[in-house]
Amino acid sequence: MLLPIYVYGSKILREIAEPVDTSMEGLQQFLQDMYETMKKADGVGLAAPQVGKLWRIVVVDGSDMTDDFPELKDSKRFLINPEVLEESSDTVEYSEGCLSVPDIHCDVTRPASITVRYTDENFKEVTETFTGFGCRMVQHELDHLDGHMFIDHVSPIRKKLIAGKLHNIQIGKFSPRYKVKGNF
Repeated sequence: MLLPIYVYGSKILREIAEPVDTSMEGLQQFLQDMYETMKKADGVGLAAPQVGKLWRIVVVDGSDMTDDFPELKDSKRFLINPEVLEESSDTVEYSEGCLSVPDIHCDVTRPASITVRYTDENFKEVTETFTGFGCRMVQHELDHLDGHMFIDHVSPIRKKLIAGKLHNIQIGKFSPRYKVKGNF
């Protein structure tokens, strides 16, 4: 089932998500709904708050980007209750976009690698180190679990430059390519 994606200005995007009980009824279906929603919107990542649930769940899959990033071939992951254990001091800058902030891209600097412990879709505990673009996808989505967005990481000048576009998203003055929900 396709879920509406909450866009910039929606209060839920600024709230902190809660841990999920993996025995919760309907969790597997929710994971599949998140994945289907992300793929239909041409995204590579989606966090539960973006679809209206304050749960610590993230899905990523960059396998459609293997022409540019061959390492993403098997990048499909469901991260339930993820916890960052370590992040590198080395950083990388890359232009990011977000399904909750349509048609805006900004350069964001993030750690080059992170190690995350999480429960996967089979309810097994996994500890994994992410690098490259996969690392960026995971970090971007983990931010959503703590009420942060990629635009929070950009310079004040860049924020001023995108302020008008952000305002238009907030009031619903944009043309979404997928089902959205907002405060408009």
